[in-house]
Amino acid sequence: MVRLSRLTDSGMAEVWVKLESFNPTGSYKDRMALAMIEGAERSGKLSPGQTVVEYTGGSTGSSLALVCSMKGYPLRIVSSDAFAEEKIRTMQAFGADVELISSPEGITPTLIPAMRARAAEIAAEIGGYQADQFNNTDMTDGYRDLGTELVDQLDTGIDAIVLYVGTAGCFLGATRALRERLPFVHRVAVEPAESAVLSGRPAGRHRIEGGGTGFVPPQLDPTVDIDEVIAVSTDDAVTMARRAAREEGVWSGPSTGANLVATLAVARRLGPGRRVVTVQVDSGLKYLRGEVYA
Repeated sequence: MVRLSRLTDSGMAEVWVKLESFNPTGSYKDRMALAMIEGAERSGKLSPGQTVVEYTGGSTGSSLALVCSMKGYPLRIVSSDAFAEEKIRTMQAFGADVELISSPEGITPTLIPAMRARAAEIAAEIGGYQADQFNNTDMTDGYRDLGTELVDQLDTGIDAIVLYVGTAGCFLGATRALRERLPFVHRVAVEPAESAVLSGRPAGRHRIEGGGTGFVPPQLDPTVDIDEVIAVSTDDAVTMARRAAREEGVWSGPSTGANLVATLAVARRLGPGRRVVTVQVDSGLKYLRGEVYA
């Protein structure tokens, strides 16, 4: 973890960032991928040598590709050219068979449903195991350790946690683990301003990868699981990702930028003597060819 010192000032709460880029593929999705595959193994849903099929923007696919390569499962991925090319190449580097759906307008409300439908077709055709991350209840287990680590590493307490919402696996897993030890921690969900469905606004196009799918994730109950929602624009997320790299050495993509925009707002509101945590979801290496660092 790292405490921010240049993006903050004396009138703000402490801001701590969990550096998930230290996972094997440079993303916190490694936690989720391992949990989904090992959960399927335990339940008998996944047989030795069976092909795993998933729809993904790239980070989950990269993580699944690593896990499947180590465990001996072929992997079929449905993704899109709306996501970073580096992520597609990472999946292929670990041996995944990747099919892309064209979406030149970026992440639209229809893109994830289209990817999911195509993945279901492939699984039916080949008798594959559908990881189906949005509906897979094992995925949240992979993030419980993240929440536990936060408490263990910051033993003097946490007042708020701020997380960008995609599948909601990290949000649910981490916040549930935190609440077991810190019952009153404030849970803040982050989403794209252009597709702020958690805020009750219409779905739309945006370019903050890793979330903003245009629908409420099926395992998330906003009335129970969330205390506050903050919407961040793509432009603000990208600008903050650049600033964090140059000013704090926290190098990542726009989803982390969105996390930081929202976290700094919460820290300013809470003021000195309090502590806010968030997550660097992946490495900036995944965004070198795109608009973030163009």
